[in-house]
Amino acid sequence: MLSKIIHEDYIIKAKKYMEKGDSFAIIIHSAPDGDALGSALGLFHFLTEYGKDTVTVITPNDFPAFYKWLPGAKDIVTHDKYPEFAEQLINEADVIFCLDFNEPKRIGKLAPALLKAEGRKILIDHHLNPADFCKVTISYPEISSTSEMVFRVICRMGMYDLINKKAAEAIYTGMMTDTGSFTYNSNHPEIYTIIGELIKRGIDKDQIYRNVYQVYSESRLRLMGYALYEKMVVYPKQHAALISLSNEELKRFKYVTGDTEGFVNLPLSIDGINFSTFVREDSDFVKISLRSVGDFPCNEFASKYFNGGGHKNASGGEFYGTLEEAVNVFVKGLDEFVAK
Repeated sequence: MLSKIIHEDYIIKAKKYMEKGDSFAIIIHSAPDGDALGSALGLFHFLTEYGKDTVTVITPNDFPAFYKWLPGAKDIVTHDKYPEFAEQLINEADVIFCLDFNEPKRIGKLAPALLKAEGRKILIDHHLNPADFCKVTISYPEISSTSEMVFRVICRMGMYDLINKKAAEAIYTGMMTDTGSFTYNSNHPEIYTIIGELIKRGIDKDQIYRNVYQVYSESRLRLMGYALYEKMVVYPKQHAALISLSNEELKRFKYVTGDTEGFVNLPLSIDGINFSTFVREDSDFVKISLRSVGDFPCNEFASKYFNGGGHKNASGGEFYGTLEEAVNVFVKGLDEFVAK
């Protein structure tokens, strides 16, 4: 039996909108990760099972190849490939679900279409400080993942039986990836109650793990080796580590979307390291990923130095400047933050 964390009023309103709606758009954040994709596709399959024929998942840009096995992934509409079609779908939707992001800027160029759309908007998320842009905001940062939130919402609506195997596979994938395979933000016993229910739906959790974490390209493995051997810097005094990669280095290893996912976790395998940061140069900015174990609040570090945020043990941010400048900010911040 799951605790009733979600306020009853939110469930009643969301269910009412869902029952009356004929067309649905499900929007997720830029550079979608496993939780964004898992929550969206889990909801997609649930709505389809519920009898809704017009349901579309829309993402601002492409996602890693190791998530494209997910049932329904081939039908996702990517805005940077089909901008007019994606915006039309949002404009025509009766109900718009906003999953795994807490403010419109997280969906990049999709934001204007979302904000001007007249469809009823429902936010389901687990990040701190959600902006006020939806009619219903279901946001609980203490929950491990948005995929877990989607499962809880469906159950609170009394529709657990409509979670089929496809939905269960997607939801499990989101829960698994957003907790580092249940190595952080995953101590609550109800997480494992949910996993048990998903297994009852016929999922093969071992195969899902292999699909996500053990099917890599040769170039990704070589990039990983280079990042660890040539680019990892360890700061023993601060119990921290940093990996940074430039665009030139990424191109050398034939980088494609998703090739560096998980790199930020690698230094945490070193004895005595409890804070790891990965800095990657992008086209318009420098992407910052932060992970920690134990009590180190990497979300506070992300907020203070990289205009970011997230969870205590898993956070992100952005830096508008050069890669070298971003690294310098990290090094200076590390001395200041750890010494405080």
